[in-house]
Amino acid sequence: MREAEVRRLLAANLLCALAIVLATLGPAFVLDGFSVLGTHLAWLCVCSVCVATLNIILHLVLKPNQSPKRRSFGHKISRFLKCCVYFFMSCILFHAIIVLYGAPLIELVTETFLFAVLLSTFTTLQCLCLLGPNIQAWIRVFSKNGAMSIWESSLQITSVCSILGAWFGAFPIPLDWDRPWQVWPISCSLGATFGYMAGLIIAPLWIHWNRKQLTYKSR
Repeated sequence: MREAEVRRLLAANLLCALAIVLATLGPAFVLDGFSVLGTHLAWLCVCSVCVATLNIILHLVLKPNQSPKRRSFGHKISRFLKCCVYFFMSCILFHAIIVLYGAPLIELVTETFLFAVLLSTFTTLQCLCLLGPNIQAWIRVFSKNGAMSIWESSLQITSVCSILGAWFGAFPIPLDWDRPWQVWPISCSLGATFGYMAGLIIAPLWIHWNRKQLTYKSR
């Protein structure tokens, strides 16, 4: 395993974490009254767009999983459209799962859907950027010992941390504390965001620490 590749991964992950910080602090200089708690829906939109945009740019620049085959322009367009469909389906699926776990079915639909978009940005979008619209590759990566590169290992860690963060973020909601961050879905989205950022930091450190035990083989 090359140290240079691990450093590239660390730099890319730090940029993604920085994008979240800028999405949280930056708009306050332009939009009056903007805050994570006060204008949470706006923050969800800004954060999702910033993270998605940076992930796509990093994928195009770093090309961590580039195929040796040359693809036609028509194939690239078809692949892009499939990715858009998969991302939208992921948002719908996350929305349904969140409702099944107790979110309001009819009320606060916008809040729930934007939270689902945020989760899809932290998880599905990364899969699409790295693996494309290939469900079999997704299943392989998230199976035991399925990662074939440090980028796929990082994908595993950040996705799991994001979902666990969202799950842990739901714990304070029913508590009788009457805090503004207990309003749906603030604590869950913050939990997912903190989980994602933790995964971004943990992934390269874990890979570096276990670099002698990690052996990636083509399959």
